[in-house]
Amino acid sequence: MDQNQKPVLEMLNAKKAFGGVQALNGAELFLYSGEIHALLGENGAGKSTLLKALAGVHKIDSGTITLNGKDFEQGSTRTSREQGIAVIYQEPSLFPDLTLAENVFVGRQLRKGLTVDWAGMQSEAKKLFDQLGVKLDPSILARGLSIADQQIVEIAKALSTQANVIVMDEPTAALSSKEVDRLFKVARSLESQGCAVVFVSHRLDEVFALCSRITVMRDGATVGTALTQDMTESKVIKLMVGREISELFPKLEAKIGEVVLKVENLSLSGQFADINFEVRAGEILGLAGLVGAGRSEVVRAIFGIDKYNKGTVTLNGKKLKSGNPGANMVAGMALVPEDRRQQGLFMPASIDKNSAVTMLKRISKFFLVSAKSEAKLATDWGKTLQLKYASGSDPVDRLSGGNQQKVVLAKWLATEPKLLIVDEPTRGIDVGTKSEVHRLLSQKAQEGMAIIMVSSELPEVMGMADRILVMREGRLVGEFNRSEATAEKIIAVATGASIS
Repeated sequence: MDQNQKPVLEMLNAKKAFGGVQALNGAELFLYSGEIHALLGENGAGKSTLLKALAGVHKIDSGTITLNGKDFEQGSTRTSREQGIAVIYQEPSLFPDLTLAENVFVGRQLRKGLTVDWAGMQSEAKKLFDQLGVKLDPSILARGLSIADQQIVEIAKALSTQANVIVMDEPTAALSSKEVDRLFKVARSLESQGCAVVFVSHRLDEVFALCSRITVMRDGATVGTALTQDMTESKVIKLMVGREISELFPKLEAKIGEVVLKVENLSLSGQFADINFEVRAGEILGLAGLVGAGRSEVVRAIFGIDKYNKGTVTLNGKKLKSGNPGANMVAGMALVPEDRRQQGLFMPASIDKNSAVTMLKRISKFFLVSAKSEAKLATDWGKTLQLKYASGSDPVDRLSGGNQQKVVLAKWLATEPKLLIVDEPTRGIDVGTKSEVHRLLSQKAQEGMAIIMVSSELPEVMGMADRILVMREGRLVGEFNRSEATAEKIIAVATGASIS
């Protein structure tokens, strides 16, 4: 990137309000050709609104956007694409029953005379995949494609439209380390081809490894832009949250009590086998391992979502039946699932209703739910979890990712469980909210709650867990106490490598 060149995109003093909420309040962004530019900020900082303005989903209320030296035409996704902006979302939206080539050229099929040029589309798609340095067969269907490969197809689609500004919104959230490495190579390939790449991520280690410049947003405004080499993680965090975060993993001392959960010889065909462990009151038990090791499948079976074939689950001395989550909730178990949007929330429903959904029996009379009780429960937990929202009657899908996660935590903590299972509790949320979630989990453990925490982030597991169990290919293969656990030991056991 030549620092003397003119920006390919300039956003100046952008403002955007939704009702009484000011989503953008003086946002600025400058992008240059041939750079990978990080856009950072807490959930609710305005990043999503800014990206949607570039994608054509929203029109800003005031301010200016200039693209390639011309005024940017707003308010149409199609017009945005035609002007050279492409957004690659965290969850790609390919057509599963079309081939990869058809997905690349969907709505813009190449033609030979009056007919579609199927062979030409496959040839051009292959050239795009080769240009990105990946081996994908353009003739296969998109159904069953991994998230990583779906993202590559979306990037190829962007290149086919001659896009010169490519936005990657949380692209690594659901990827393995190998897939992340490949995505980085693709991003650097786009950079070398002269594209301006916007990289949105909560993983600061990735930002410092990949990006040449960083822009930080807070409360709808841009609060800092600098070369990555002139920044540090602590500087970025202070800009994001407006304060120093002294502890990302505020682990409180807790008295370890009696056994709350006992799992014996638990097995589910094709998923996991012979799982044995205990969790005690006041203990945070970490469950580590590579993606696909079977961690989520184990906790789903324990909670009762999936029926296991063999083994027993005992909670507070009482054996639980397989495949009965309702009974397990009554017994004192709660599960915060991995996918909050698909499994944890009713997205069109209000914040109040989502917060109270696990407590309907307690706040209803003669089968009628008290709206006043719903609102009070949501308000009380909103204060406890420092939830940021305009009104409890707002749909939960208006909230940022971090605040959505707080609503999921609120609805389960309201049941006062004896055992809380949290699956990837801080995935896709900002560093400030991560610290708040960690503080809350540590506080609940100190109060005597037993907690199982599934996480793919080793610093999180090592920072919060009293004991760490490691899974590989559906089996428990290692156990470490907090004092002896290291990243090297956990990775070695998770991958089957020898520890030197």
